[in-house]
Amino acid sequence: MYSFLSSTFRSFFFIFCFLFGLSSERTLFSPSSSSSSSSFQIDECLAEFEGHTAISEFRVLNRRSLKECNDPNPYIQINISGVAASGLSNDQNVTVTVSGVLKPSKSDWVAMISPSYSSVSDCPMKEAMYLQTGDTSKLPLLCHYPVKAQYVSTDSDYLSCNKQECKKHIGGSCVAKTCNASLTFHVINIRTDIEFVFFTGGFDSPCILTRTSPTNFAKPNSPLFAHLSSVDSTGESMRVTWVSGDQNPQQVQYGNGSNQTSEVTTFTQDDMCGSKIESPAKDYGWHDPGYIHTAVMTGLHPSATYSYRYGSDSVGWSDQIQFQTPPAGGSSELKFLSFGDMGKAPRDASIEHYIQPGSISVTDAMAQEVASGNVDSIFHIGDISYATGFLVEWDFFLHQIGSMASHVSYMTAIGNHERDYMDSGSVYTTSDSGGECGVPYETYFPLPTVAKDKPWYSIEQGPVHFTVISTEHNWSANSEQYQWMESDMGSVNRSRTPWLIFTGHRPMYSTLGSVPTSVDSTFVAEVEPLLMDYKVDLVLWGHVHNYERMCAVYQNSCKAIPTKDANGTDTYDNTNYSAPVHLVIGMAGFSLDQFPSNATAASWSLVRIAEFGYARFHVTENELKAELVSANTTMVEDSFRITKR
Repeated sequence: MYSFLSSTFRSFFFIFCFLFGLSSERTLFSPSSSSSSSSFQIDECLAEFEGHTAISEFRVLNRRSLKECNDPNPYIQINISGVAASGLSNDQNVTVTVSGVLKPSKSDWVAMISPSYSSVSDCPMKEAMYLQTGDTSKLPLLCHYPVKAQYVSTDSDYLSCNKQECKKHIGGSCVAKTCNASLTFHVINIRTDIEFVFFTGGFDSPCILTRTSPTNFAKPNSPLFAHLSSVDSTGESMRVTWVSGDQNPQQVQYGNGSNQTSEVTTFTQDDMCGSKIESPAKDYGWHDPGYIHTAVMTGLHPSATYSYRYGSDSVGWSDQIQFQTPPAGGSSELKFLSFGDMGKAPRDASIEHYIQPGSISVTDAMAQEVASGNVDSIFHIGDISYATGFLVEWDFFLHQIGSMASHVSYMTAIGNHERDYMDSGSVYTTSDSGGECGVPYETYFPLPTVAKDKPWYSIEQGPVHFTVISTEHNWSANSEQYQWMESDMGSVNRSRTPWLIFTGHRPMYSTLGSVPTSVDSTFVAEVEPLLMDYKVDLVLWGHVHNYERMCAVYQNSCKAIPTKDANGTDTYDNTNYSAPVHLVIGMAGFSLDQFPSNATAASWSLVRIAEFGYARFHVTENELKAELVSANTTMVEDSFRITKR
């Protein structure tokens, strides 16, 4: 989800677009009017800027003008320690030391750049290409975007100069005292070498003081970041996907001597979307993804535990990883976790392009639950990594989820920050994917979908049939996806899988539905009748960054209200079906959307909680039990049951 810009900011964009020579043939007041194909339209220009939540100084760093550092200081240095002679390991902390500083400043900062040969010079001729950061101030700083950065004042001794050195003595007295600082950076294997650059002037008026030499990864071709997904509803096959710098096929070895050879793919800058204004993914946010390997482990048994490793003799092997297959469709029980809008956050004090502050606590809490053996599978409902065109962030996300996604089936749905881009075929023409247009998402997360850029699918696990749709692709009546939804839900054998769960990213119901794009009334009008027609039991949504539970609702009206069972738990009786229960679970990482304190809630909204966490489900043939788990306390903050006899 995202927030629209203020009216003042929007007014400025009108002026900017007009002065930039954009066509006024089509205005925001007449979106269906004819438009010129030879120039920008004002509304298309505005679309560049809408959808950029939490714009920070660092996120628009590449919009700043790069100044020369007129610093005659001969002592200043920057060095890296904690790196083996062979190079960086696949996952480690390094210490970056700044020394020889005569006058420490709050504006001093250090950036991690990759690859090291990337230009950190001014790119004034590319001004127009930087508009999709959501800011229009000044000219760009960097031709290539920093992976992460830290203010040197992160070291609490820096500004007070508690770490001193004497650089020059005269007559036994020190006449040149300098200050030092040490910063810790968490580094993972992103295959290309890195360097650290020492800036002053903050993010607004930065200039380069000095830089390190390039530092390589010891094993840039290492196989890394494995995650699992289900191939079908049998529980007898599992797909494992990993990343490597090696383009040659590798293997997954599993069970008692079985092995499968990987298929290898990748994507390039040319695969990314652009418009008349280049996207981050095609330009300054690009980072080589290496090669994505995927192989299917076959001959497994459902609800069973195995181990696997992946790689090759030439590039090395991963550790042995234990995993669990999901229960077969039609079996009697399923335990799964679900959430939306998670993303990632740094495991150091760094600032990054896009940080989802709750993501680490949520990931770590779920990883503990997975390690307990009580989770069969995971469903992540859109807004996956929030890389949004800054491709190196996919590596950090895949690294973050490995503690859970490498052990159980990790199924996903596509969200606006994976797919949306103007003139790309997405329903919503904002630039939320930063030019990715679903390509990285679908490459990293191969699923049993209809085809490329048709990311809808269904899967059965235990007594549940999951129908997973894309709210970002055409869902209108008679569209391909709509016809698929009808066919899929119409073919469910309710004696085999008595529970039908429907999932997609953008919700049909939310207390924050008045915010533009939170709830699309056209989507509701087109698709909601299908949920009723096919007696969907539960609907899971993300996009709005909180937790909200509804009654059994249809067309904004409660068709049934839960009653309390003997334990005081809200219970929906679906023996005589009334309507679907809707649940928004977009609280897994992105900054939370707070509920208005003085607003009267709609009659269909029963529980509203703005807290980081995830949803836990236990489904048997006659009962679906759901719980909201707080990531910080692991306590259950809400629970309910749906029953049927």
